[in-house]
Order: sequence, then C-alpha cells, then structure tokens
Amino acid sequence: MKTGLAALALLVASFLTPAAPAQGAAATVAAACASDPALPKSQLRAMWVASVANIDWPSRTGLSVAQQQTEFRSWLDLAVSKRMNAVFVQVRPTADAFWPSPFEPWSQWLTGTQGTNPGYDPMAFMVAEAHARNLEFHAWFNPYRVSNQDDPTKLLASHPARKNPGWRFAYGGKLYYNPGIPAVRAFIEDAIMDGVSRYDVDGVHLDDYFYPYPVSGQTIPDAATYTQYGGGFSSIHDWRRDNVNKLVQELDQRIHTAKSWVKFGISPFGIWRNASTDPLGSATSGLQSYDAIYADSRTWVKQGWVDYITPQLYWQIGFAAADYAKLIPWWSDVVKGTGVQFFPGQAAYRAGASGQDAAWQDPAELSDHLTLNRSRPEVQGDVYFSAKDIKTDRIGAITQLVTTHYRKPALIPSYGSAAPPPAPAITAATRGASGVALTWQSGGATTSYAVYRVDGTPPTADPCFFADARNLLKLTRSTSFTDTTAAPSGSYTYYVSALGRLGHESAPSAGKAVSGTGGAFSAVIDNRDTGFVASSAWGTSAYSGQRYSADYRFASPVAASDPAWFRADLPAAGNYKVEIWYPADPGYNSATPYLVNGQVITVDQRSGGGQWRTLGTFAFPAGTTDVVGVSRWTATTGYVVADAVRITAV
Repeated sequence: MKTGLAALALLVASFLTPAAPAQGAAATVAAACASDPALPKSQLRAMWVASVANIDWPSRTGLSVAQQQTEFRSWLDLAVSKRMNAVFVQVRPTADAFWPSPFEPWSQWLTGTQGTNPGYDPMAFMVAEAHARNLEFHAWFNPYRVSNQDDPTKLLASHPARKNPGWRFAYGGKLYYNPGIPAVRAFIEDAIMDGVSRYDVDGVHLDDYFYPYPVSGQTIPDAATYTQYGGGFSSIHDWRRDNVNKLVQELDQRIHTAKSWVKFGISPFGIWRNASTDPLGSATSGLQSYDAIYADSRTWVKQGWVDYITPQLYWQIGFAAADYAKLIPWWSDVVKGTGVQFFPGQAAYRAGASGQDAAWQDPAELSDHLTLNRSRPEVQGDVYFSAKDIKTDRIGAITQLVTTHYRKPALIPSYGSAAPPPAPAITAATRGASGVALTWQSGGATTSYAVYRVDGTPPTADPCFFADARNLLKLTRSTSFTDTTAAPSGSYTYYVSALGRLGHESAPSAGKAVSGTGGAFSAVIDNRDTGFVASSAWGTSAYSGQRYSADYRFASPVAASDPAWFRADLPAAGNYKVEIWYPADPGYNSATPYLVNGQVITVDQRSGGGQWRTLGTFAFPAGTTDVVGVSRWTATTGYVVADAVRITAV
C-alpha cells in the first residue's frame, strides 16, 4: 500500500480537473442515556502492518525466527498500548505467502529469497498472538500484484506467474496478474481461500491495488485478452471493471460459504468519481478510481459484496482536490442503509513527515479527523497506515489522537444480526494487594468479555451504565481480570458481558459489589471464589436460603485433618478483623472448628446463621495468606459448613 502512496499524491495533483452502529435494544438504551461522544462503546481501531518491501514487519530480511516473532509481538503490544482492537496484516504482498501455501511460494519479504521456508508458520503464529491480546486479525491480501520489478526470470522458477506466462503482464516497471483471464481470477481466489480456510482469521482484506495505477505514456497490454473474453462489452473499460467486480463478488460468496463469521472488506482509493464527471460522485477533483484503476467501490457497497469499506482518505481537512471534510459525508451517504460498515483509512504516515503540506505539521490534524467523524454515525472506526508511523509518533500526533479519542477501550462494532451469547456469571470479586481480582463463568459460546466497573453499590444495574465506554475497564478473552486501578477505599460494583464472534454483546451479568471501609482494606472470600480451597470430600449445596451467595460447601465430621481454606491477598502486615458467614440448620454441627492464625474457635452452626459473625481480630503478614480454615475434625455430629469469610484491616 505505502509503496504507491507518494505516486498517488502526485496523481491527485496531476488529475485535477479545471475549475449502524448500534442495533435493537442497545440503540434504544443509547438514545435514552446521556452518552459521551468522546467515549464510544463500539469503535474499530486498527493499524495496517505492511510486509511488502519490509515496510513494517519483518523490519528487514535475514532475521531469525526469534527476532521476527519478537518484532511482531512488539507491534501487537503497540496496538494494545494505543487501545486498538484490530490489526490488518499483509500476508500475500506480491503473489506469495506468509504461510505454507500449496498455491504460491514463501514470500521473499520473510527471508530475502522467494520460496525459502522461514522455519515456522508465520500466519499461525500471528493469529494466535493477536487473539491472545484480544486483537482481531484481518489477513490482508494484494490480489493482482506479482512483483515490484518487471523481469519474470527473477521470480522463483516454480512461481505460477512464471510457469504461466500468459497469465501476467508488465506495466510501469512491475508485474501483474491479468485480471481479465478467468483462470487467473479462479487461481487468485483459491490462493486467498487457502489462507482463509486454514487459519482462524477474523477478516479478509484487500487494498487499493486492482488494475495498475496509470503511468504516463503506457497502455495496459490486455487488448488480446479483451478480444478473447470481452464479448458482450462495448467498452474495454466496462469489461475491466467487470473483471474486478467478479473477483470481489466471488470472494464475498466463497468467504462466507466457508466461514460465515469472517468479515470481508476493501480499502479502495478514496475517490470513486468526481461530481464533475458523475452526479453521484463526490465534490472532489482528483484521480477517479472508477476510471483509472477500474475499482467500482460504490457498487461493491450498494450490492453488499463487502462487509466493510475502508476508503483511503489520506487528505487533510480543507485540501482543495480531495477535502476530508467532504469525503466523509459522501462515503457516509454511500453506506447508509446498506449494512456495510464504514472505517476510513487514515494517513498516519503523513503526520509530521518531511515534505508534507503544512496541515500535516499540526499535531491536531489526525485528531480533528476523528472529531469530524462524530458528526456522521455511519463512521464506526478508523484504520491507520501504518504501524511504524504509529510507533514513531512524529510531532506527537498519535499521542494527541489517543489522549483525545481513545481514553477508554472500545468493543469491535457488531456486524449482522446474530444472537448474542448468554450472559456470564461473576464468581468472585476479591480485594488483594494488587487490586480487585475478578473471576467469572461463561454462559455459553463466547469469543471475549467486557468488564465494567461502576462506583458505589447500586441496588440494580442502570442500562445507562453500559451506554458508552465510561465504565468499560477491560476487553479480554480470559475469564479472570485484576483491576489494578481500584482505590483501596473505593466501593465498586463490577459487571461482565459476553461478546460473540461478530461483536454482539450479551446482557450484563449480575453485579458483584466490593465495599470500601473508610480507606481500610476489606475483602470477602466466598466458597465459589478462587481463594477457596477444599478437597473433593466437601460437597456443594444450595439447600439453605441463609447461604451467602449461590451455594455453600459441607462435609461430615472425621477424625482427620481435611480443612477447607479461605485465602486472601493482604496488602500489608497488620491486624485484621475476621468475620464468617454460614447458613444455620438444626442438623448442622454444634462445634464446628474454625482455624485462625494458629487458634481453634468452635462455632455452633445450628443457629445464628445468615449474617456476619465476628471471630476476632488477628495479626497477619502481607501477601497471600490462609485466613480461615473450616475443619472436619470434631467429635460432635452434623455437617460442618464453609460458606464465606470477610477480612477487614483495623
């Protein structure tokens, strides 16, 4: 993509002409709540990671497997640090592959030599690493480009473009597959689908390279192909557009037949046609991709052949030939009512770069783009070119953008009409030295989870808690999370929702409250929490209505040591008040032994249940500590019960 950007900037000048997001109930809730436009709950935030010419990754050829993998992890960690939620990674840059493809050779950009095995499967590695960080992985394919030079003898001898010379043509110093040959189109689709079928990708992405960008004084050498295959078309231009349209339409069908959840999108050149040429066009005067490279991007959207569109809107606000402020409403109107999502492509590579217009020397330019986007609800996120420019952060433009617009995490915008997964259930919320540790259980098939924190302990969950991202803490694929930002004295209520593969969100779980006690540490350990440990001899029951939460544990007395332990992570050494909770029943034990800091305290569990009862104040060291044990070693009859413990610093 970047390799043609400088040329595209010149093309814009040289071609100057003379003077859904939220759905259903979620949308209703958002409309009824005072949501903050600076804190959108759903927003795609992605960056392109380009491999061609080693633009981003790998940074150069000749790196070891460990070096390549370390570099790629650092790109993912960069995305996470900027609160992004997706990466678009180039895996087929020049008719080659970043996976062991049966159709095409290993990419030269991995090792420096086309066809050389890099010693591992980069695609499998990249997908796994992205998902481990809860980043969507969109596999980026360049459809027609064969090589950035035009000598076919420099291709691997077994390269399909060398074995089938009739499939290719040279133009502008590069080699391309001929889009007009049906066998070529089928081959390209097969090569792409091999990657789609074999790897757990979240999206398939094509960039702006279709027919080659015009080169002065050169003609695309496909007249003979048009003669052979262009029957029914009165114009070679219409035929070329149809060739590209067929590829887009067929890929859409094949991708969704193979994997219905994989999203298909394209990042075309930012201008379809100018209004001076076509009344349906935009108020621009630059290169027209419909005419110049035969990319009928408006039709792709209107026909629903793509799930999302990411036009490369790489111009500043106020640029005469292609004003960002005019193209955003034009593309918004194109996608309106189609169900196609709109994620503008942003020119991070221009911010602060030498030789760029004065507007790009202003750190606020990119941030202003996102502010303008808020005026059009059709805009559901942004994709930045490219990763190295996000990292370099010239003039602090990326820092300003993240500080202004990405202060909280954001969900991937949901797509389609799939049912959300069932709500999860929080099983523990425990204070410790490092914060509040949460664990939860999935209610069914789930891709990831959203964790929310609300100040205080409200009796019910207000839907407005979840209308924007103000209370959103974390997005994760794990079933546990530690809130290290929780103030020791703060009282909070936590909620967790589940997200399906296409981003549809469940209702929130029941809230789990963690109380603050005037600055003192306090934690509750329930028998369902990770801080509770008991042998298999301890049964589980929900019989008594006096239980602390969903259930409690019980065991028969034995003359042996088999205690159930309640453990807590204590922030500091000191004195702590210890309280217990148990359900009472006449059939339970009259002398249940509680083990606290070397002492044995017996409690009559036949009465006094369903409330907190104080065992006393005890000195404990800092760190993870067995606070209370409930022993089975007692001579009296009746079940001994272990339900919950509360420990509070005094």
